[in-house]
Amino acid sequence: MAKIFQVTARAGMTRVVEPVARGLLRAGVSPNAVTVAGTVGVLVGALGFGARGQLVAGALIVTVFALTDMLDGTMARMSGGSTRFGAFLDSSMDRVSDSAVFGAVAYWLATEGNHSGLAAALICLAVGGLVSYVKARAEGLGMTCNVGVAERTERLLIVGVGGLLTGLGVGPALEISLWLLAAVSIFTVGQRVAHVYRQAQLVGRE
Repeated sequence: MAKIFQVTARAGMTRVVEPVARGLLRAGVSPNAVTVAGTVGVLVGALGFGARGQLVAGALIVTVFALTDMLDGTMARMSGGSTRFGAFLDSSMDRVSDSAVFGAVAYWLATEGNHSGLAAALICLAVGGLVSYVKARAEGLGMTCNVGVAERTERLLIVGVGGLLTGLGVGPALEISLWLLAAVSIFTVGQRVAHVYRQAQLVGRE
């Protein structure tokens, strides 16, 4: 279901993103510049607003700038394909953005004395990095790892909706979303480890 949602959402966004991507390329803007600008925007939204408890503004800013993850990829495709450095930069900036978002949420929850929410945010921060690492490590060993119910888009969506609802007065929404995200992220790590294990077993039999 998550995959269906992601494919459908991306198909709808393509009609908006592609004209913007063409315009930026014509203006001489590189995909790497968009990657960095998107990361800076997420940092501003997360650390400048979210960490101070301005959850609605923080969630909206982070969402807008997180869309550059789709924009820079479209620009790279239109300009002849992503370079190795471009792929490396994009992946690295994703980790910076994710750390800023969950670090900001954890900081705000700590200032509010919400220890349960803080624990969930820290779990999300740690396991979110592990989700990405498991995939990268598997691909580095020549295996595939494109499985999981909680990829980056879904993780940001869940915490974003929780933050927005809490900012609008639905008190426990952020804490609930964080515990939900912690659970599905742990499950995703398990899915990926099992997927890689099965591939390794098949290779060992050849």
